[in-house]
Amino acid sequence: MYTPAHFEAGPDAIRDLLTRPAAANLVTMTPQGLLATLLPFVYDPSIGELGALLTHVARNNAQWSEPVTGEALAILQGADAYISPSWYASKAEHGRVVPTWNYSTAHVYGNLVVHDDPAWLAGQVRRLTGVNEADFDHPWSVDDAPERYISGQLRAIVGLELVITRIEAKAKLSQNRPDADIDGVVAGLAARGQAKSAADVERARRQ
Repeated sequence: MYTPAHFEAGPDAIRDLLTRPAAANLVTMTPQGLLATLLPFVYDPSIGELGALLTHVARNNAQWSEPVTGEALAILQGADAYISPSWYASKAEHGRVVPTWNYSTAHVYGNLVVHDDPAWLAGQVRRLTGVNEADFDHPWSVDDAPERYISGQLRAIVGLELVITRIEAKAKLSQNRPDADIDGVVAGLAARGQAKSAADVERARRQ
């Protein structure tokens, strides 16, 4: 990933991408060519040197059963937004401004481990559900569904564990703009209801 020094994501930004409730595109090279699936995941920092991403796929998805050549790649994406040059104070000063796109992303590489053990799968879906239900007033639990039904659902999936070997991360959040331009970006994003993108720009300015 092309990452100029001023757009390098720091440890806090990487941790946010890894730990927030989200989905990632898992990409593998197989004898069929490249395969990709968008999957929700849970980050477990206790596995290996850099942690692991835990997820699952439908048993009918060939991505888990096809041999993987080399590392697998998970592409994590934070909030992203179009940035209008009309938000920059610089526009009124000299007009030498153009549109751009703000985003945070991490390319997470690792070795893919397949899990077809019901106990592992049950633990993974409980963790995944817990992470995503945490902010609900009345969180749903796996135990809310009939045990026989859950057992059937577990037989229809296969677990995947991406043991991380390296991470390339980028946070392109207007760090290369003057403070007055950044003020305009934050205000412009907020006015368009893109609160997460506005907050990311503010956080990047403080780092």
